[in-house]
Amino acid sequence: MAAEPLLEIRELSRSFGGLKAVNHVSFTVPTGSIKSVIGPNGAGKTTLFNLISGMLPCDAGSVHQNGKDITGLRPHKIAELGICRTFQTTKLFARMTVLENVMVGRHSRTKAGFLSGVLNLPWTWKEEREIRERSADLLDTLGLADAAGELASNLPFGKQRLLEIARALATEPSLLLLDEPAAGLNIYETREMADLVLKIRGGGITVLLVEHDMSLVMDISDEIVVLNYGSMVAEGKPEEIQRDPEVIRIYLGGEHA
Repeated sequence: MAAEPLLEIRELSRSFGGLKAVNHVSFTVPTGSIKSVIGPNGAGKTTLFNLISGMLPCDAGSVHQNGKDITGLRPHKIAELGICRTFQTTKLFARMTVLENVMVGRHSRTKAGFLSGVLNLPWTWKEEREIRERSADLLDTLGLADAAGELASNLPFGKQRLLEIARALATEPSLLLLDEPAAGLNIYETREMADLVLKIRGGGITVLLVEHDMSLVMDISDEIVVLNYGSMVAEGKPEEIQRDPEVIRIYLGGEHA
């Protein structure tokens, strides 16, 4: 009997006025895989991520995690269930340090509430130390340990991308949604990003990736979904997607198909 997919999207739809940004999209994300979503600008990729992560409500369809319907849950509830995401444009706390940014992500896995913090109870000190230590370990893993005391806004762009991923990993996700992690990176940084995504998957975290860099996508993906004008036009392994006539037409134009 086949294992339950970690994530299942069923006929998911979302419109903005007369524009169907996501139109009856269905696919699964197997546990332990790297699955990529590709398509031209305006294909609906980021809207799809917003629906999965609870940032937007869907008009129709459903999202299931390990067979459980999580449609309509608030973003923080979905994060608590182990689904965390990054964004096309980095959304860091610019006036906080690099370490503090990661610690913010880690706090979603803590037990201390507001009252415990105000009362400064002894057990909260231990938990705070553990948060700091775990966050420092993540920075070390991603090569950011030397910048721990720097303001996040002072980091170069490539390292800000890494910091956002570190903060997402601090939530201990089972599924990580990466929205164009290589956007704005140079060739060397893009190769490092590909290695990092493989390393994340190697650590037991399933990855759903939106990315425009086709070399990165084809190199690291187990499966690929192709969107165009909100609809899914193809799904398969990288070598299948590269040969798909409709995908070739979308990316190269009808005369090349």
